[in-house]
Amino acid sequence: MIKIKKKTHFSYNKPPLIIAEISGNHGGSKKKFLKLVNLACKNGADLIKIQTYEPKDITIKSKKSHYKIKNGIWKNKFLWDIYKKACTPFSWHKEAFKIAKKNKKIIFSSPFSKRAVDLLENLKVPIYKIASFEITDVNLIKYIASKNKPIIISTGMSTISEIKLAIKIIEKFHKKIVILHCVSNYPTNVNDTNLGKIQKLKKIFKNYMIGLSDHTNDIFSSIASVPLGVVAIEKHFKMNNQNTLDSEFSITPKQLKILKENTLSI
Repeated sequence: MIKIKKKTHFSYNKPPLIIAEISGNHGGSKKKFLKLVNLACKNGADLIKIQTYEPKDITIKSKKSHYKIKNGIWKNKFLWDIYKKACTPFSWHKEAFKIAKKNKKIIFSSPFSKRAVDLLENLKVPIYKIASFEITDVNLIKYIASKNKPIIISTGMSTISEIKLAIKIIEKFHKKIVILHCVSNYPTNVNDTNLGKIQKLKKIFKNYMIGLSDHTNDIFSSIASVPLGVVAIEKHFKMNNQNTLDSEFSITPKQLKILKENTLSI
């Protein structure tokens, strides 16, 4: 068991915690961002996750082909433009944390830089997530781990050896780690979810609990993961009929509520 707050903890003996990931579904609107946080709180999310970065934390402003996405739903878009539109500005964070606190929910984040970690520490974030894209950023992982708070690791972009290295770094500070099986296709086809990887991760990382980060555009894979024994399910979250950078692999408030209800009853 890993305790986050008084009545919220990761455990194989309880239903999985449902994590609503806001990501870039605010479309650059602070009003929509705060509304999404509020909707997640009221429709079944146990935890609300955001991303803490600004474009300069991830890439450079360049129109060279190396920084242009070649395929997928973001084809022909440049990295700087995507991250500028999808980022959650640092100035928005404080109000989001207030909304979560008012609703007695936990909000946390994936930081992409040390300055992002510093911001989250000032807001007293109770848990961190290491995005799969950052799993080889040794210095960032070490800095996050030094805060001695539970850490969720997403594994969509990683090899087993890279996961082991990240864990080895964290273990120098603590062992409060949850590993999420993840497929980094956006969206992920149901046939590609590879839920069997959950059991593989359990065998390899026997000392740590396993969850799921689901990038399909529905909740079927998430529900199917529960009998396999997951402690957390993360889904990207959007408003109804929303068209944003991440909307094609996100679920609505109604779907989030159904997911919560169904995972409780299994």
